[in-house]
Amino acid sequence: MTQTPTIRLDAAHFDSKARQWDENPLFQERGRKMADAIRQAVPLHPGMHALDYGCGTGLLSFPLKDELGAILLADSSRGMLDVLAEKIVAQHVDNMVPVQLDLLADPLPTRRFDLIYTAMTLHHIPDTDAILRIFHQLLNPGGYLCIADLEQEDGSFHGPEIDVHHGFDHAELDRRTTAAGFGDIRFQTVFSIEKQQAPGTRNYPVFLMSARRTGE
Repeated sequence: MTQTPTIRLDAAHFDSKARQWDENPLFQERGRKMADAIRQAVPLHPGMHALDYGCGTGLLSFPLKDELGAILLADSSRGMLDVLAEKIVAQHVDNMVPVQLDLLADPLPTRRFDLIYTAMTLHHIPDTDAILRIFHQLLNPGGYLCIADLEQEDGSFHGPEIDVHHGFDHAELDRRTTAAGFGDIRFQTVFSIEKQQAPGTRNYPVFLMSARRTGE
């Protein structure tokens, strides 16, 4: 049997979409819903230093910016970061700093954070265990991790030719997150993404997992 070749959605893919990204009202709405879910899961306050990993154009961080302190927004896509930087200047935001960063390949930031959040990014990261360990390393003791991503699905969300994780099973992600040094792990369903597929409309639920770093 011939195996279908797969491709990974790299930074160049997202570079090509960056200028049109914010024009999609569904992306704007999803950012607001994920921000609401983080507010429910984490006691936000202006003294918190945060990392938005896989930030894109900042659609999750902009709704949270007035409730947090300094926010480092990291992405591997230069195109997304360019759009983000323009928005920061246009809106006169003084607590958001964009940076091009791949935590699995680049040197880690020297600073530590009270909150790390990431939206629809984990399923693009090949090594789930490694990134969870890095998140743990970058958090202050007692710091919060919030991950929004797809529930486990059959591969039809992106299609069989795209090399990504097909969402996440809660129990398995809970186990991996616990092994990385986190506790107080909780899941909530945030919204569902509707897609037109060959058999008809499919809904793909998106969860928010919240957790806290344990240990020193």
